[in-house]
Parts: sequence; structure tokens; C-alpha cells
Amino acid sequence: MAAASQGSRSLQRLKRRDPPGRPPQDGYGVYTYPNSFFRYEGEWKGGKTHGRGKLLFKDGSYYEGEFVNGEIMGEGCRLWATTGNIYSGQFVWGEPQGYGVMKYKAGGFYEGELSHGVREGHGCLMDQDGHVYQGSFHNNRRHGRGRMDFQNGDSYDGDWVQDQRQGHGALRCADGSTYEGQWHSDVFSGLGTMAHCSGVVYRGMWINGHPMEQAVKTVILGPEVMDVTHGSAFTLSIQLQQDNGAVAESEDGRVLKISAGVRYVQLPAYSEVSFFKVDEDRREAPIQTPFGFECITYPLSIPISGGLEPTAALHSSGATSLLPTGDLKAMLTSDAFHGQGDTSSSLPAWGRKPCCPEDYRRVEGGRAQFTDLRLGSPPPGYHPVLFLDSQHEKGSGKPRGGLGPSMETPTVQGPPGGSRPDRSEPVTVAFPGEYVIMIRDVTTPPFLGRTLPTAFKHLRVTAKGTSQQLQILGEGPKAQN
Repeated sequence: MAAASQGSRSLQRLKRRDPPGRPPQDGYGVYTYPNSFFRYEGEWKGGKTHGRGKLLFKDGSYYEGEFVNGEIMGEGCRLWATTGNIYSGQFVWGEPQGYGVMKYKAGGFYEGELSHGVREGHGCLMDQDGHVYQGSFHNNRRHGRGRMDFQNGDSYDGDWVQDQRQGHGALRCADGSTYEGQWHSDVFSGLGTMAHCSGVVYRGMWINGHPMEQAVKTVILGPEVMDVTHGSAFTLSIQLQQDNGAVAESEDGRVLKISAGVRYVQLPAYSEVSFFKVDEDRREAPIQTPFGFECITYPLSIPISGGLEPTAALHSSGATSLLPTGDLKAMLTSDAFHGQGDTSSSLPAWGRKPCCPEDYRRVEGGRAQFTDLRLGSPPPGYHPVLFLDSQHEKGSGKPRGGLGPSMETPTVQGPPGGSRPDRSEPVTVAFPGEYVIMIRDVTTPPFLGRTLPTAFKHLRVTAKGTSQQLQILGEGPKAQN
């Protein structure tokens, strides 16, 4: 565009000289200027280019269109040989000005308003990568209000400053995630709300594209070792916490899954013996815990409440209509929930507040709760290895610390006021001993690409009463880790 202005000024200088050959006066004519840089073919009036014509430059550039009194003025087409760009539209004093279309050799185009050869005003720009912007321009840059549609399916509608998103705007991602709020230097900065495609919603301050009150860990509240009476139910309260220990109250919707394990204990004389002797086809790799011992998985009984699941309240952010509908339980069990499919058609309908499967909870205000939990009966293939208490040992004549008479399912202490069940009666509750509760972040896809570390709680199940109770390996006097 600058070359057009330069060409116009050069032409003016040439006209102020006395060329050796006079240019045509009126009508159609061809004239080569003295320095041979310009050659004109077209209409003349009073010795000046006037009407339609074509001005050719020695470097291969050209202008073809309207001339007025020796000036490039009106509608025309300009090619710049150095860049390969072509502009078709309005010209004033040799420069693109008004409305026109610029096609770039590198790819893309601009259609809209220009001033002095640069984008100025309202227009549409498609760059060489296929991104399309429609909105305001200033000094050749996106500036003011505008919308950008990215090649990957994302779109942004909001404020721009010097080619960067800055001010207030809304981003809608191809995966269904949305952000609406403040921007600075092309990133989230200030107050804003993100409704993530996984169902997580964060409302609050952002700094350099990151939540200011972001959850970094999951914490199970309660004492370091939680004591539960044999056969009793218990409740766990969960918090998502920031680095400073404060609850991440700005966050809703993260999915947590609860599971249990039983302590894995070995005896010096029986290196393969654990709390449960496990059938060969059911053996698994032990899970490392932060308590200095390993565990193997154990069933956890969770009641079906039938109540409404705490949900991320999107209504206040206006983002409810942006999320697709679907059944949450189906979503959690689908391939998409485990990162193996398209999540766009399997996200929950937030307005309906669906229920999670019993071992899942969605966080609300940085908190979640699992109620009325019970450790289940030993699963098939798990055979308890027990120590008898001292009274039973004396009666049986077996030495303290020896293995019980059977590797099969033994009897357990009955409820208060009841009689001890017969040995053949199946066990319906867990044996006294040491267990572990695990809370895992299974949000899919992970919120902002990060999954919270698994939280552990050491659970100790104690027997009821003092007589005829069974002491589990690991609580016996000779058990070793």
C-alpha cells in the first residue's frame, strides 16, 4: 500500500518536470515517463491522466482503474510486486481508502474499511491460518469490539486492544467449555466465570490465565486415624483446598470417586500371606498409601439415596443453555467419561440435576460428602487369615499368634444384645482391622488439564465387646508390616 503512495508522489514529481516528449493531451494514449519507471496506457484530458487507465511500474507492480486530473482516484485495482498482494476497491490520492478487498499472497484476505492504506474502521479479516475476525480495526490491528472464529472451532466475542483480547469478552470452545469475564494481554485476567466441558464451574478472580483460588488438593476431614466400630456406618466430609489451606469455594462440579482398601500385611514365615489370602486369579498389585503400608482393594457399601446430586449452579452465570444435555450416570459409565469418546453429547443437563452413581459425588462450593458408608463383606476369592483372641486360644490349646483353624469365612462378633452367629453363617460386614479410604478426582476431561492428587484416610475398624472377638492379622502381637 505504501508503494501506491510512493508511485503517486513520483508521478507528481515527474509532472513538474519538462519531459522531452509531451504526453498526449486528450483521448487515449500511451506514455513512458523520462525515468522509465512509469508507463501509462489509458485516457488523457488536458495532458493529464484522466478517466480509465493502467499505470505500470518497472518492478512489475501496476494500478488499473480510475484517474482524476493526473491522480489515482476512484475505483481501481492495485498489485504490489514485492508482496504479491492485490487490492481492489476505493483509492484517494493514490492510496487505498474507503472500502475494498485486499487479498494476501501468503493466504487470507481483508474486506472492509481502510484509511491511508491500512485497515481502519469495520471489516472482516481472514488470516493465512484460517482464523476469521469481524469487527473494528485501528491502525491495521484488531482494536475495539469484534468476534474471532478460530480454525479449531473456538470463538471469542468481546473487546480487543492492539490485536489482543483485552477488556470484557466471552470465549466458547469447540469442546463445550465457556469463559466469560475480563481479559488482559490475550489471557483470562480479572473476574470471570468458566463453565468447563467436564461440568466444573469456577467463578472468581483469574491471574495470567489461571484461577486465583484454584483447588490444588483434596482433603478428607477428620482425625488422622478414623476409628469406626465394627459394622457401623460412617460419613466422610471432603474439601477441595487451595495452597494456603482455604476451601476452594469458587469451584463447583468436580467429580470425586470413593473407594476402599484393606491393609496388606506380611508375616516373616509366610511372605505371601496377607490380611486376606487372595485366589491366584484375583491377585492385584498392592496400592501404596501415605501411611507407611500398602493396601489391596476392598468393597465399600454405599446406599442409593435417590436424592438430587449437588450440581454446579450455572444459572447465575447464564451458561446453562451452553452445555449439552444427557444423563450423568450414563455419562460417568460411558467411554466419553473415561476420555475415550466425544464428550459433547454426554454431558449432564445441569437444569435437571441428575444423580451420580453411588460412589461418585460432584463438588459444590469446594465441598462434598459421602454419607452412611459401610465396609462390605469380603469379596469372592478373599479368604481371611485370622488370629484368635487369648481366651479362645486357651480353650483351643493353640499357641498365641497361630493361624486359625480354617482359611475359609469365619464367624464374627454379632451386634449388641444378639447371639454370635453360627460358623456357617455368611459374613455381611468387614472384619476388624486397618482399612484405607481413597478419594480420587475422576473429572473427565481434567479441569484445566490437571487432576487433583488422590486423598487417603486411614480407617481403623474396632471390634464390639471383649469376648470371643477375632483379632485380625496386623493387630495381633506378632504381626509385622
